[in-house]
Amino acid sequence: MTKTKSYIQIKPSKGIAAGLRTYISLFSSAGIGCYGFKEENFYCIATVELLERRLKIQKYNQKCAYESGYICGDMTLQETQDKVFSEMDLWKKGFNIEDLDVLIATPPCQGMSVANHKKKDELKRNSLVIESIKMAKRIKPKFFIFENVRAFLRATCTDIDGQDKTIKEAINYNLSGEYNILCQILNFKDYGNPSSRTRTLVIGVRKDLKEITPFDVFPNKQKERTLRDIIGGLPSLKVMGEISKNDIYHNFRKYSTRMESWIADIKEGQSAFDNVDTTKIPHTIKDGLIVYNARKNGDKYTRQYWDKVAPCIHTRNDIMASQNTVHPVDNRVFSIREVMLMMSVPNSFKWSDIPFEELNKLPTKEKEAFLKKEEMNIRQNLGEAVPTVIFRQIAHKIRKVLCKPALSEQDIKALIEKKRLTNPSCLLDYIRTSNYHDFRDLSKIAELANAQREDNAAYYTRQDICFSIVNNLPEAREYIELNILEPSIGVGNFLPTLIQKYSNVPTVNIDVVDIDNVSIEILKELVRKINIPSNIHINYINADFLLYEFNKKYDIVVGNPPYKKLTKEKELLSAYKSNVYNKDTNNIFSFFIEKAMRIGDIVSLIVPKSLINAPEFNATRSLMKERRMSHIIDFGEKGFKGVKIETICFILDTQKKPKTTIVESYITKQVYANQQAYLMDDKFPYWLIYRNDEFDEVANKMDFNVFKAYRDRVITKSITKNNGRIRVLKSRNIGDNKIVNIPEYDSYIDDIDSLDVAKYLNQTNCILLPNLTYNPRACFLPKGCIADGSVAILTLVNDSYSITETDLAFYATDSFTKFYAIARNLGTRSLNIDNNSVFFFGKLKSQQI
Repeated sequence: MTKTKSYIQIKPSKGIAAGLRTYISLFSSAGIGCYGFKEENFYCIATVELLERRLKIQKYNQKCAYESGYICGDMTLQETQDKVFSEMDLWKKGFNIEDLDVLIATPPCQGMSVANHKKKDELKRNSLVIESIKMAKRIKPKFFIFENVRAFLRATCTDIDGQDKTIKEAINYNLSGEYNILCQILNFKDYGNPSSRTRTLVIGVRKDLKEITPFDVFPNKQKERTLRDIIGGLPSLKVMGEISKNDIYHNFRKYSTRMESWIADIKEGQSAFDNVDTTKIPHTIKDGLIVYNARKNGDKYTRQYWDKVAPCIHTRNDIMASQNTVHPVDNRVFSIREVMLMMSVPNSFKWSDIPFEELNKLPTKEKEAFLKKEEMNIRQNLGEAVPTVIFRQIAHKIRKVLCKPALSEQDIKALIEKKRLTNPSCLLDYIRTSNYHDFRDLSKIAELANAQREDNAAYYTRQDICFSIVNNLPEAREYIELNILEPSIGVGNFLPTLIQKYSNVPTVNIDVVDIDNVSIEILKELVRKINIPSNIHINYINADFLLYEFNKKYDIVVGNPPYKKLTKEKELLSAYKSNVYNKDTNNIFSFFIEKAMRIGDIVSLIVPKSLINAPEFNATRSLMKERRMSHIIDFGEKGFKGVKIETICFILDTQKKPKTTIVESYITKQVYANQQAYLMDDKFPYWLIYRNDEFDEVANKMDFNVFKAYRDRVITKSITKNNGRIRVLKSRNIGDNKIVNIPEYDSYIDDIDSLDVAKYLNQTNCILLPNLTYNPRACFLPKGCIADGSVAILTLVNDSYSITETDLAFYATDSFTKFYAIARNLGTRSLNIDNNSVFFFGKLKSQQI
């Protein structure tokens, strides 16, 4: 790789890629925040900044390995974006880097900042965040980080589709299909930064990174420090213009001498506007008259407290007329070094290509000249920066989670056998004494070791799956006291994310229920592995949720109930059904839904996808559709590894009427928002969560509910043969208006008198459709033929209808195939043609023929 000059000496090697961690930084300013990634040994592939004077500071700090990685340009221009992808190609070829680890974006915030009193039409500026979103969509990094001001998520931007949205909506609609995203407003002083700085932090984790959530890479809460702790050890500067002998950046910035009296007498916490002597109140003199300065912010000309947290650093930290800039003792604004310390910028960070030691050796006049040239740029960069310590923590945690080896199911099974963990006492001892495995590893071990797993129909729920659900539950700020119920707790997979999400609610009561007393005992040991804040209270209930009498209502009911049909337990089934609306099913997850709706305001459960379309759940759906379905997450088959079942999760507000439903799809990796009534339209037999304009266009061409469906349940290979009196048609024999002959596949039978399917032999207007397919095609049932269970036999519900080959030919078209996929909710397993799904095989309206 001789294309560009190397600043960091690394040699191309395909073997190095496994340990090489990379990032790209957009709108990177002087690179103060992402210097934390450099400190954690991440390599910067590209950094983009509009202003050369800022970008050169990144060069001083040798941020990029190659000169071409420093990109000075406008991110809205294709030329600039192309340069970023060119750098990615360089690293892909040179180091076999397949995935970027981290994309960082901190777009300009003037349109959102409360400190900007000169806001005009900032929509275009705010929309720079869309460039970050577009780059995240194209690059698909493992992680992305957006940082901005407090009002960031509420601000309006023009989205990719040309529609004005809040930035939070734009991020979610564009990226939450592929990422688990955490948006938090936090004060960095509570997370290791030495000064107050309330900001919005958005972290996205790609969904294919199993078991990793944004919480795992979030900065740690830490005890705040005082201003004295941070800068109290620096020498006092009493003389205007004074520069510390050993630190050129610890300087007394000059100001008009007439202003010194304004702050000379004020004490900590006081402002020059509080002076009793009116001549010491900030003012100007015009035409011989005193004109007092406007006091737009209460923190102008304000002396700071030694023993409180340092104030927020703003871009105009060079003047006393800005916010909270006056030193606790000295009559000056904070020095550059003091501001650096307050922003957690390490001493190793360089502001010049002249070594720090050489700068300190310069004569006073040359030091003054250097500061006159560079000080404003330095101070502005500090005022706009992300504190280095915040990004360094995130970088450290990302490296840690990516380096941690995954505990495979094979490893766990070997461990279970070796340690005899199917024995509950052995399992409890192992959890109690294990210092190597964290909660998620131990809960996975416990779930697989549970000897009763199959009987209880319980399955391990990954932490990333739990996050995708809990993240969409109501925000913590909505509660003072929060009551949560987990109705089938198992080994407590939901607890870590629930605890993290609601750590700031004053009181959180979590009731956890499980029918298995062993699971409860195991859970108690597992909970000891979690850092539980004092506001969280866990109450253990060993009982059958469906029969237990609860004495209170819950704000949230969340969990993953068992999916199990009761067939032999007649007495138990009767007890379960005694108080349910839907008596057409024996699957107990349906009973869980109904009871949860009775005792919970917000209900969120992982359930089989068949809920949204199977006839046995028609009554359950009719109950649910009357309440607000805010979210449906379609996991498809990606929810549970090794379990061949499609699942969804829903979030239902039982106290509100239907409005908008957001569908988040693991299948299409997209997010859709539609009116709930549109997705649950009564003119269709079940919910259509992917319904769209293209679906409606086809639907408008057809009359529905034309057929009823029948499928044989008896014919098997054991009673068919290679030749015979009556042909048995199977799915591959069905073509578009024709029968397909397939040697060594075709089947026959001689006697069907005892078979129920015999009633269709030689009947007219019987239509054949392959079952379990997304490539529908149809033909008429020929004489002398019947069909096995792989083919649905359709008959008209009304003799007044007539079906033609033109109608059948339409089923084989691309437009109907796409329509039918949506009609089946993009399912992969629940594709049987039953008396619900047969509805969609309609007849073309006369004008469409």
